[in-house]
Amino acid sequence: MSRPHSNNPLKSGGVPDSAPGFLRRLAAIVYDLFLLLALLFAATLIVLPLNNGEAFSSTQYFYPLYLLAVSFLFYAWFWTHGGQTLGMRAWKIKVLTCDRKPIGWSQACLRFAAALLSVAACGLGFVWILIDPHRRAWHDRLSGTALFFDAGNPSA
Repeated sequence: MSRPHSNNPLKSGGVPDSAPGFLRRLAAIVYDLFLLLALLFAATLIVLPLNNGEAFSSTQYFYPLYLLAVSFLFYAWFWTHGGQTLGMRAWKIKVLTCDRKPIGWSQACLRFAAALLSVAACGLGFVWILIDPHRRAWHDRLSGTALFFDAGNPSA
């Protein structure tokens, strides 16, 4: 069933008039986590020889920071190049600024850091979508971004 699209995609205050709900966002997150996990395995294969083929220990701080950087680059690259990760594309959602412009690297960095805070608070930042009148998570609000239905897919 297609959703009606208005000429003005924003309500007053620069927030979306219709935003993807919690379950759709959760599905995109799960999809992306599988892709990210595969990427992190590949990233580990690249640096494992630098550790003499041994497992990384808890005292080696480079490794978790390296994986965090790989995770950031995964999300930020997709967000800044089309506004969609592969999971977001599958679920027909897109991240943009509140006035529907593409986000830049600094905004992607802020969004990623704020998403880490959302997760660190036992996921409360994500669950916030259920009570927010505009269906925005903490990281959406803190980074000045919002999720929209993909305009290229009117059946979203």
